[in-house]
Amino acid sequence: MIELKQLRRTYQIGAQTIHALDGVDMQIAEGEFLAIMGRSGSGKSTLLNMLGCMDRPDGGSYQLDSKAVSEMDDDQLSEFRNRYIGFIFQSFHLLPRLTTLENVLLPRRYHDQGFREEDRERAVALLKRVDLGDRLDHKPNELSGGQRQRVAIARSLINEPRLLLADEPTGNLDSRTSDAIMDLLQELNRDGQTIVMVTHEQDIANFAQRQVHMMDGSILREERHAKAIA
Repeated sequence: MIELKQLRRTYQIGAQTIHALDGVDMQIAEGEFLAIMGRSGSGKSTLLNMLGCMDRPDGGSYQLDSKAVSEMDDDQLSEFRNRYIGFIFQSFHLLPRLTTLENVLLPRRYHDQGFREEDRERAVALLKRVDLGDRLDHKPNELSGGQRQRVAIARSLINEPRLLLADEPTGNLDSRTSDAIMDLLQELNRDGQTIVMVTHEQDIANFAQRQVHMMDGSILREERHAKAIA
């Protein structure tokens, strides 16, 4: 589904050259649950930004479903990102003035097909799936941290993305709530959703089928977990 070849991203900070990605090769299969790990500055967030079409490489190639993502211009990347990719962030990024249902429907405003009548039905179904069917009219400040993250997960799925990217999805949650969120991500993965997650927590990474450890912009090692936590 995804193939990265010699992906490179360099930043210039004063006289210092930072190789955020230094020739990364990676393949991600459809339906895989992958965790990317590494210390701050290892390149994991830069790699997630590349996968999410929020940045473009200086060299190498990125293909998703045989589409040359690394060759797209900004407008093409924006359209591709909205159509193919869903995002879950550590800080939820819900709009405080919108209801739970309105937040889930928000990505439809930017979709090339616009808002469709069936989108409301899909949003309600997604909120029911994440156990928030009785919170449709609640605002974010009326929800717990775990509930807000569930809203964010439902929102990430409204456009039926091929790829779901999670950036430290449990970083602002307590351990019990974190496990509940990871159980939900595993359930989505068992239903066929491809997920790539960045985390620095080993116990969270253990929910994934494969772990990629990064250092200094390169892949240090990989580990497969055939018996990921169920």
